[in-house]
Parts: sequence; structure tokens; C-alpha cells
Amino acid sequence: MQALNITSKDLLILLKDRGTLFQLLVLPLIFIVVFSGALTAISTDEAEQDTRIPLAVVDLDGGEAAQRFVTDLDTAGGVRVEPYAQDEAEALLQERKLSRVLTIPARFSADLDAGRPVTLRLVNHPDADPEKTEATRLVIEGVAQDLSLQRQILASLEQMAEMQANAPETSQVFTAERMIAQAQSQFERSRTQPLIDVAQRGPQRGPQRGPQIAEREADAFPDAVQLAVPAFTVLFVFLTAQTTAHSIYEEKRLGSFRRLLAAPMSKAALLAGKMLPNFVTALIQTAVIFAFGLVGLRLMGLQPLSLGNAPVGVILVAMAMALCSSGLGILIAALARTESQIGGLSTLILWGAGILGGSFVPLFILEQFLGSLPRVVPHYWANRAFENLLIRGLGLTSVITELGALLAFTALFFAIGLWRFDFN
Repeated sequence: MQALNITSKDLLILLKDRGTLFQLLVLPLIFIVVFSGALTAISTDEAEQDTRIPLAVVDLDGGEAAQRFVTDLDTAGGVRVEPYAQDEAEALLQERKLSRVLTIPARFSADLDAGRPVTLRLVNHPDADPEKTEATRLVIEGVAQDLSLQRQILASLEQMAEMQANAPETSQVFTAERMIAQAQSQFERSRTQPLIDVAQRGPQRGPQRGPQIAEREADAFPDAVQLAVPAFTVLFVFLTAQTTAHSIYEEKRLGSFRRLLAAPMSKAALLAGKMLPNFVTALIQTAVIFAFGLVGLRLMGLQPLSLGNAPVGVILVAMAMALCSSGLGILIAALARTESQIGGLSTLILWGAGILGGSFVPLFILEQFLGSLPRVVPHYWANRAFENLLIRGLGLTSVITELGALLAFTALFFAIGLWRFDFN
């Protein structure tokens, strides 16, 4: 009962502090809108960028077959054809401004029409990326083989037409022109409507993480809103720990904390009572932010938040996160002795942990550079839990480990805070 009285009193004080309410409820929404818009613009720009390997092409022939080869090469996928004059390409290759140059020899079209073999020349700079060089070679060979096969088929049809040229007209089913035209129409159709297509997909991503999984996640970058809303919810929920520490400091400064000590309750119960206001505030804060993600962003014309397939899991993670933030507030209050120390510790711990725990940079990117280091902060486990539920669409069982980690952090923070707290 005493703990509930403490909670109600602290909540009433909080409601009168407009600056704190702005920080807890309005500032997160501003962060979400700004970062969602920025991430959306970045992802749009990246989608519009041509990420194919650039390939300088010198066409010394200019004939129909050479032009067809260049067109097919550019549309084959993997390389982006950039036409150059021969002197310019050789000079840029020497200056390392080009990594590779493909030269189509003179009489390329004439030799192909005559059935004579031709040789394409691909020159690679010694410092060029070997993987890109090999990928470029494979694309060139694939297009060259297709063009060679088409020429051989047309030559075979012409030979068949010559073989039946002396036959009676009644036995000539098709003329040479008609057979060649039919074959060429099929070649054109195969470029836009291939008989065989390849659809690639990976297995469903689970909670396990590793370099290969991180690489697949990066290829399929999540929606900006699905990243920003939970990430900033985690950041600002943990920032409420500073409010708990400030509340305890103010009560000590005004002397009201002495009256709480005189109440018939244990010291642990007293600190637990100081945690409850932060716990309730954090839950309200989470509800407001998620409601804005679901409704507010839709009204603003942005993609709304999706709660995934396990809303119960989202609620449990929000509760565990709020409890952990409350325990962290007790720890800060126990370590800090002055108001400036509370501000300094809060900035260092809360913002630093937010950056390290994935509230500004997605976890799959952080883990590529920092490995397991982000796991030392509770923000990581909260962000990872929301990632499993909201982005991957996994169920409640996928966040059991994360919930356990948040509760373990809560117990650790409260135990250290109780041990180091100055009740005098």
C-alpha cells in the first residue's frame, strides 16, 4: 500500500512537469518522424542507384552484331556498359580511373556473318577487384556464347535452305527468309520472355545470428518505420531512468525522503516503490509511441507500424523493458551524489548504451563491426526482441532469451542499487 502511495505521488509530480512530459512523450515522436523520413529517403536513393559493375567498352566495329552484343551485355545484368573511345579508355586504365576495358575488334560483325571466329579483348587493371573481374568475365562469356549460338542456328537454317533450293517448289515447306525471320523473332522473344526463370529465396530467418545471417538481413533492408519506432521506443524508455534518479535526489534535497524512511517498510520495498512510477510511465510512453506508429504515421502519409504476429510478446517485452529501465534508475540514483552527477551518468550510460545497443544503428550492422560487444547493455536485448517480433514476424518463443536477459539486468541493477544506496 505504501508503494502505491509513493507511485501516485510521483506520477502527480511528473504530470506537472511539462518539460519532462515533452521529453518522454513528444521528443520520441519527433525523432521517429525525422529518422523515418531520412531512412526512407536513403533506401529510396539506394534502390534507384545502379549497383552493377561498370565496364568500359570500346567498339571498333560499330556493326549490327557489335551493337547487338553491347545491348545484350548491358541488359544481361551484373555489368553496366560505359562506351569509350580506344585512346581515352587506355589512358584512364593506366591512371586507375577504369578497372577493366572490353574491346570489340574491327570486322566483328562481318566475321560473325561469315562464320569466322572472333576474339574479344578484356584488359583488367592489376589492382582491380578480382571477384568483380571474374563476375564481369562470366557475364561477357555468357552473352558471347548466346550470340554465337544464335549465329550458328541462323547459319544452319541458311544451309538447310540451300540444300532444298533445287527441290521442287511443292516440297519446299519454308523459304530461307521465313525460317530466319522466325528464328530471329524467337531470339527477340527469349530476351523479354525467357522460358526458364530463376527465383531465389533464403530460409526463414530465425533468432540465431551470425555473419551469414547478418549479410542476408543487410540485403533485405527492413522498412524504415519498422526500424525507427521500436528503436527509439527503447532509447526513450530507458531515458526515463534519469527521471527516477532525479525524483529520488529531489526528495533527498527537500527532506521528504526522511519521512519515507520512517514509514513501516523495508529499504527494498521503499526502492521498489520508487521504481513503480517509472514502470508505469514507461508503459504509458511505449503505448503512446506505438499508437503514433500505428495511427499517426498513417495520417502523415508514411508507412504505419506493424505489430507482427505476436502482440502478447510485444506487451511482455515492453513490460520487461520498463522494469529494467526502472531498475537502472535506482542504480543511477545510488551511484550519483549530486544533480550534476545524475545528469553526467545518465548521459554517459543511457545515451551511450542506446548507441551501443542498436537504437541508432540496426543490430545486423553493429554486430558486423562490434561482434558480441552490444550484448553487454540491456538496450541490445530489447531491440533484438522487437526485431524478432516486429521485423521478422516471429512468435513469442523467439524472445524468451531476450526477456530473460532484461529481467536479469533488472535484478542486477536493483541489487547493486540497494547495496550502494545511501539511505542517510
